[in-house]
Amino acid sequence: MSSGARTGQRRAAPRPGKRPDVLRTRPGLPAAPDAYDRAPAVALWLASLGLGLVVGIQLATRSPLSGPGALPTELGRWCALLGTYAAMLVVLLVARIPALERSVGLDRMVAYHRRLGPAVILLIAAHVLLVTIGYAMSESVSFLGESWTFLSTYSWLLPAFAGFALMVMAGVTSWRVARRRMKYETWWVTHLYLYLAIALAYMHQISVGQQFVTHPWARWIWIGLYVITFGALLVFRVGLPLYRSLHHDLRIHAVVRESPDTVSVWISGRGLDALAVRGGQFFGWRFLTPQMWWESHPYSLSAGPDPRYLRITVKDLGDHSRSLARLRPGTRVVAEGPYGVFTADARHGERVVLLAGGVGITPIRAVLDDLPADVRTDLLYRAPKTQALILHKELEAIAAKRSALRVRYLVGNRRDYPIDARTLIYLVPDIQSADIYVCGPESFIHAVREAGHVLGVPAHKVHHEAFSFHSPDTYELGSGKVVR
Repeated sequence: MSSGARTGQRRAAPRPGKRPDVLRTRPGLPAAPDAYDRAPAVALWLASLGLGLVVGIQLATRSPLSGPGALPTELGRWCALLGTYAAMLVVLLVARIPALERSVGLDRMVAYHRRLGPAVILLIAAHVLLVTIGYAMSESVSFLGESWTFLSTYSWLLPAFAGFALMVMAGVTSWRVARRRMKYETWWVTHLYLYLAIALAYMHQISVGQQFVTHPWARWIWIGLYVITFGALLVFRVGLPLYRSLHHDLRIHAVVRESPDTVSVWISGRGLDALAVRGGQFFGWRFLTPQMWWESHPYSLSAGPDPRYLRITVKDLGDHSRSLARLRPGTRVVAEGPYGVFTADARHGERVVLLAGGVGITPIRAVLDDLPADVRTDLLYRAPKTQALILHKELEAIAAKRSALRVRYLVGNRRDYPIDARTLIYLVPDIQSADIYVCGPESFIHAVREAGHVLGVPAHKVHHEAFSFHSPDTYELGSGKVVR
């Protein structure tokens, strides 16, 4: 990415608790290593190798069955192995492996995670039903009778059944209709049960599974797959964020109210340029207070980072976002990331149109810091009323320094400024040749994508973020949190 001229010059570092200067010179960032380009192919090859090992284990260790119930029992065993391996892949997809996240994008990784999740539940449910039916047929007892025998006499089967119930609960709460009725905090905690469910099934497989009881080599392969899966989770979701946060000494520097329902949180640290953060990316933030330490929330940066500060701007739409206004300077912060490919690096040309709806201006504002000043840029910012135009003073200050940037505010309801092809081409006549960046509510993003399709803008030139965790193709999100 060409560094170009930037928005202004840094001033002296502010005193603790004071708002830092947000108009800064930001040096160009290095391009992603070539290894990231190869990461998806390598990951697919490794996933296929793992699947081959699972199939090989089943073929090499299967004992021919005969008599009543043989077929459902055999099918049930296949479902168990394949379902558990798919569950491991589901975990790895959200383990935040850096090479995969930077090459594929966390949005796609999470989309694959959600699409594979129902298959896991169906395969494990099929295993439970088929094996119970098979054993009941072979012993000439009822399904309920065999179920009771399993739960009361087989070692580790009761924890495994509890794990299956937790897995089903995690799956149901990920269903779009259920997510719409839940707070983010409730959904997030419930979703963690998936990890517990997989762990509870582990001892059942090792101690009872016919593939492992008499075949130590198969057992060690299976243990290795578990170690790789949960090792990656612990390293990249726990160990690395904790190390980086302590190493860079991340702390709350200041909390600034931008509007009656929106605050900016400034996080200070040392050597933050080593994080190689791009404007428009996001972190999973964990604020170490007695009330907030246990949960992580993703919020996008609302200004391009520098070696001293990171900033997020969050609208009050829930318990967590509301409590950010009460954070005190000096509070330690653990940041997991950076994530996301909604950056200036993604553009394909020297013409850019930025569209923001409401608090969706936050990553758009950060992308501006990484766009070279000579890139011809239009920013369309829609809000229901003037008071909802957060960060508008910063936008005007940037526009005053950049002759190639034009900012337009679309204040009013949807009837006043419908986001459709006719409106966009009226406001930006050459939008068909531009890269379009859009962030806002799901309906706003959908409208821009539809308009882009009508206007003939290639899909790969429409870059979008969403900040609703109810969307089926977004991450665990709330206000100001982004993923695509």
